[in-house]
Amino acid sequence: MRIAITGSHGLIGSALLARLEGDGHTVVRVPRGAFEPATLEGLDAIVHLAGAGIGDHRWTDSYKAEILGSRVQGTTMLAKTIHDLQNKPRVLLSGSAVGWYGPRGDEVLDETSPSGAGFLADVCRQWEAATAPAEAAGVRTVHLRTGIVLAAKGGALRKQLPLFKLGLGGRFGSGKQWQSWISIDDEVGAIVHLLSADVEGPVNLTAPNPVTAAEFASTLGTVLRRPSFLPVPSFGPKMLLGKEAAGELLFAGQRAVPAKLTASGYSFAYPELAGALAALVHRSPN
Repeated sequence: MRIAITGSHGLIGSALLARLEGDGHTVVRVPRGAFEPATLEGLDAIVHLAGAGIGDHRWTDSYKAEILGSRVQGTTMLAKTIHDLQNKPRVLLSGSAVGWYGPRGDEVLDETSPSGAGFLADVCRQWEAATAPAEAAGVRTVHLRTGIVLAAKGGALRKQLPLFKLGLGGRFGSGKQWQSWISIDDEVGAIVHLLSADVEGPVNLTAPNPVTAAEFASTLGTVLRRPSFLPVPSFGPKMLLGKEAAGELLFAGQRAVPAKLTASGYSFAYPELAGALAALVHRSPN
């Protein structure tokens, strides 16, 4: 297949690029915002992952505008370009996130659950709606509602490992908030699966067994054979990220399950957190 990727230098995009090229596919890197029609003509698929990082900076008004604009404007431009192509791709896999559901406590969330409240939920609603021109043109479109991606070389786990290895790690806040996680191997595997699976619309890219923040910390401590009982006070993350960002990213969560992905026949390499963490810790360069 000939497959274009936006966001190919990010955590997910770089891993996906390596997998696709290793499988013998021809991959076209598309820089953010550079959706030249000639580059996209005649492709089999497009995987759209570009967007400003949600946990990279404090959520000032200007950075929130960048988070929203990098997703909605970029996706709108891409979808309109696809609509006008002579030889359209068969499928568009477009990024989204479980933030769509907003903070929902213990409620189990599948792809039929309605959207929730908060900044991230609003971003995800607009982000997914922006693919409308491609859908109107008959392109099978999937919204990748990704959870917390666990990887040895980046993301949340890379930031946590040094403290946990010193025995200074622990849960965020009360520890009761749910974390819908997925191994980078399954994130990439699911995307590859969805390139050809008969699925469209939203798909939760999360492992089938979400955990609470307390369970996550305990499991990581067990895998590392280190204590993990020190809770992370809320004031630290709030100082670094701001109250709103810390609240949505760390102290609230979603209990999302991959109903459509499982029903489509995808088999998880790491359905349980302990196995995923053990594999990733073994790969960690630290």
